[in-house]
Amino acid sequence: MHPLVSLALEHDEDVVAARRCAAQLAALLEFDVAEQTRIATAVSEIVRNAFRYASGGIVHFELALDSRPQQVVVRIEDHGPGIANLDEVLGGRFQSSTGMGLGIVGARRLMDSFSVESTPQGTCVVLAKSLPAHASVVTTKRADEIAAGIRKRPRRGLLDELQQQNEELLRALADVEHKQQELTRLNRELEDTNRGVVALYAELDERADHLRRADDLKSRFLSNMTHEFRTPVNAITGLCNLLIEERQHEGRPPEPELDFILKAADQLSSLVNDLLDIAKVEAGRTEVRAAPCEVKNLFGALRGMLRPLLLTQSVTLVFEDAEGLPAMHTDEAKVSHILRNLISNGLKFTERGEVRISAAFEAATGMMMFRVADTGIGIAAENQSIVFEEFGQVEHRLQRKVRGTGLGLPLSRRLAELLGGFLTLESEPDVGSVFTAAIPATYAGLRAAPPEVSWTIEPGKLPLIIVQSTDAPLGDDIALEGSRFQPVHARSIADAEAALESIAPAAIVLEIAGDADDPWDFLIRLKRDRRTNHVPVVVASVAAAREKALALGADAFLVRPIDASTLLGTLDGLQSRMSTVIRVLAIDDEESARYMVRRCLPLPAFEVLEASDAAEGLRCARVEAPDVIVLDLVMPVTSGWDLLSKLRGDPLTSHIPVVIATGADLGDADRRGLAGDAAAILMKSDISRHTLPDILRTALGRAL
Repeated sequence: MHPLVSLALEHDEDVVAARRCAAQLAALLEFDVAEQTRIATAVSEIVRNAFRYASGGIVHFELALDSRPQQVVVRIEDHGPGIANLDEVLGGRFQSSTGMGLGIVGARRLMDSFSVESTPQGTCVVLAKSLPAHASVVTTKRADEIAAGIRKRPRRGLLDELQQQNEELLRALADVEHKQQELTRLNRELEDTNRGVVALYAELDERADHLRRADDLKSRFLSNMTHEFRTPVNAITGLCNLLIEERQHEGRPPEPELDFILKAADQLSSLVNDLLDIAKVEAGRTEVRAAPCEVKNLFGALRGMLRPLLLTQSVTLVFEDAEGLPAMHTDEAKVSHILRNLISNGLKFTERGEVRISAAFEAATGMMMFRVADTGIGIAAENQSIVFEEFGQVEHRLQRKVRGTGLGLPLSRRLAELLGGFLTLESEPDVGSVFTAAIPATYAGLRAAPPEVSWTIEPGKLPLIIVQSTDAPLGDDIALEGSRFQPVHARSIADAEAALESIAPAAIVLEIAGDADDPWDFLIRLKRDRRTNHVPVVVASVAAAREKALALGADAFLVRPIDASTLLGTLDGLQSRMSTVIRVLAIDDEESARYMVRRCLPLPAFEVLEASDAAEGLRCARVEAPDVIVLDLVMPVTSGWDLLSKLRGDPLTSHIPVVIATGADLGDADRRGLAGDAAAILMKSDISRHTLPDILRTALGRAL
């Protein structure tokens, strides 16, 4: 504490002098008029209590120069009999005819910090107020100048002080009236806005209902028109074949027109079949006829069916050995349809190399993983979602030669989902594509009893229980394999509870699908049980369940389907939740660059503050005192170089480590010049979820 002024409370005039001193000090410390009045009023109330009930005392005005932010502190001491009902006074329950309790409670509300120590030998009240954010930093020299200025100011009489208090009261009343008028205006605007929002929601609901009905009618129409569409197509195909056979029987040469018509009819037939199949799936008119089937027999049938599609010797069709795989109980025709589409796609877009088909059984998930890999043209990352859209096709020279309907892959994905599985794609241009169809070995309607599972956790891995009641993927298990988490799959609540008896998970991912109550009850039990209430729980469901999940104790909520990076980021954030939050200040004039920093630092391990220029960054660094700063070098008005120099020269910010994140091409001389003031230098192109958190933690560790 840096002492400023001390006043003895011996006469009535000293109470007035203490109030005036508090107001003058607040003005010199750059508080606005309203705050000056609050500080002066709070000090006046406590000083008057000391004079009235303890017959005097002393008031000390001080500055906390080393606190962040800096504070003005007022300490009032007396040697009176103390406050007998202190707890009741502070709780607002004490009633006094003299109004003593009201003064203490009122002063407490006006200040940022308030403490009272009272004994029969005396009372000490400490009031504190943080300096405003816009105020200049007060140095020791500046504090001495303020103290000297207060001492030199002339004492004023009671009449002058009363007049000043009346003026302050009038200003406060005028301010309250203005705020009341503004509040009335805002309430009217809010009412108008609410009426507009309600009307808009009603209109959106009506339009969404129209769209749902239209989509349902479309699907029903197409599924009901199966016979009407296919009859004329079959007629065209049959008539063409008949004409071709007659010409061959009569020994006449074939006419190319008939071949063109037949090829066009075949293309139209394929288009109609795929379109109608998709419509039937969407309309819920497709039945799943589950029956026992062997993967090796399925591969044998596909091999004989698709070998005729090999038009060149430079492409090989390879079916890997399926011996030893367990039998499946599913709709073999639909699995065959999925694989047939994937294989024919691979053959169409592979000029040389191979199309390889394999299968593997995952005991943990009960999935049969069918993999179709080719060495064809590949698909760029930005186009991989397009191929799963109806009629979606990517432009390529081969695409022009073997143009298809654009419905095969969308239909394959829908059929996989119908069977309770999913379809994924990994591809790289000019390297090839890998389609993976995960199909439950046993269709959900005929699911066998789950096998006995023994959970063994690898050394150094964090167990992650994934409670999943459907076969659709929650996240990318391939990504989890490279992380510090080891997934433990539980196909039911009973499996999850059994797993909890044998392992201590680092987190639990709980899938909630449909209207089932069991997962919600399980979540409640987890949070009530002292053995598991500390385990973070991530709920995965539809967006509408967010509020319920968080209200019942979920630590995080993700909307299905879950992106693998989002899942890992959430899990990492939950693991570091108990650690100290690292506060990061990102100073960059580009909003996209600040957004990148924010997205690369997982919550809640990091808290990111932002500043769009050097002036705002310097102010924020002084006021907020972040743990580490990420600074861009190239900014308008004041460059990052100049700001770094200011940060290092300011006693409030000189200790904060600074990491340079720049897109500029720095030479050796520039790097050497930055080495003394910057904790690290990172190119913006290298910023990622993997690099930035580690660099910031390293920089902070060096500073500590």
